[in-house]
Amino acid sequence: MNYLPEFLTVAVAHALAVASPGPDFAIVLRQSLAHGRRTALWTSLGIGCGISVHIVYCLLGLGFLLKNSPTGLLVFKYLGAAYLACVGLQALRSRLRTSDLDLAGDGASAPAARAAWTTGFLVNVLNPKAALFFIALFPLAVSPATPKFIQAGYGVWMAFATTVWFSFVSVVFTQEDVRRRFLRHGHWINRALGIVFLGFAGSLTFASLH
Repeated sequence: MNYLPEFLTVAVAHALAVASPGPDFAIVLRQSLAHGRRTALWTSLGIGCGISVHIVYCLLGLGFLLKNSPTGLLVFKYLGAAYLACVGLQALRSRLRTSDLDLAGDGASAPAARAAWTTGFLVNVLNPKAALFFIALFPLAVSPATPKFIQAGYGVWMAFATTVWFSFVSVVFTQEDVRRRFLRHGHWINRALGIVFLGFAGSLTFASLH
């Protein structure tokens, strides 16, 4: 059987979803501007690994159970909203930085690689919109007759493509001229991104109440 049309459907749908602005993009942007390339790249890798979690529970059939369990989905949404709110509040506390920024992201203020990876991983895994995308994508785009190892291959591709995309975003926003502009306006950008994260959290909470 030719699985190429199915793969292309999955790949295009995923590409459109991953390129659209959301919590993943916002956290990579913040990490790029606030801490530099190294931190942003580790965060991007964490996001890619987070994708694999969604893939695994879809392959195991847990996505169907989550979709049809209003209580479980509600708890998941509240957890995601709480984490995004914490990230937003942290960003809102950003202060003016007068020292030069380390373009490689190796400065003393930058988080460790594990912390950066964990941030990206949790932002993606606890994003209900990402979860719902995968829960909807597999039943609609992937035939039940498709072997599990082929479906796993789709998942590997999506995790890889996600990591590559956000690594590209990391490189773009850690260019020297962008970072120099950030040196002048960085605390305001961070605070604006904090409001964005709080907006994501608020929208999830509001949607859960209706």
